[in-house]
Amino acid sequence: MNQIYNNIGRGYDITRKADPGIASRLAELLGLRSDGKYLDLACGTGNYTIAVSNFGGEWHAIDSSEEMLSKAHSKRTNISWEAGDAENIDLDDALFDGAMITLAIHHFVDLNSALKEAARVLKSGAPLVILTAMPEQLRQYWLTEYFPEMMSKSVLSMPGLDEIQRGLNEAGLRLELTENFYINPGLTDLFLYSGKQRPELYLSERVRNGISSFHRFCPGPELENGLSRLSSDIDSGHINEVISKYTDEAGDYKYLRAIKES
Repeated sequence: MNQIYNNIGRGYDITRKADPGIASRLAELLGLRSDGKYLDLACGTGNYTIAVSNFGGEWHAIDSSEEMLSKAHSKRTNISWEAGDAENIDLDDALFDGAMITLAIHHFVDLNSALKEAARVLKSGAPLVILTAMPEQLRQYWLTEYFPEMMSKSVLSMPGLDEIQRGLNEAGLRLELTENFYINPGLTDLFLYSGKQRPELYLSERVRNGISSFHRFCPGPELENGLSRLSSDIDSGHINEVISKYTDEAGDYKYLRAIKES
């Protein structure tokens, strides 16, 4: 798995840039203080670590990909970038005033262990903020029309709210907020559903190279066939009919905020 993300990391920052709206909302949900200490778990190349740290606090960040961490360190040296697994954090107990996990919980080998470790390093009353997609949200992505195997496997890889809440409860974290996030056409972070209103994005190899589902779950024949059909539908305008079949009543992604109980 690490090799996949080392490969993604080489060109990741070309299309994966922290979205200002997401960064601002993460900062709000964390309740950042200038004298607080915060953790970004599974930080990748550090885009959101840096963007959210601009709102305040002393920051530490952990990722298992050396390639991604190397890029993160080259951007900002006043953040403690540390190699490690989410399931085994090499840091002291009750160290942080808040932690965040952004678009990453589906990459954890053991979600429950990762949540317990996140809880362990948080102070009592501190928040854990998560941005992720729910399986039911993934099922309503129109990408299913063109890449059915990729989307089916993406759904299976994504922990649902019930599973996340069980893990949070076992870790001593109380879920206090869930909030839907909807893609907007100005989104600057080109993750999986970033092309919701801009289908032409998926025709770009550079965009696909920054999306783990295309790396992990989209076999060559499906990719070739899906891109051909998508390109044709964009040219003919039929893509608008395809998109209109899919609703976003459940949101596109979801923010979760949990509090470490005493």
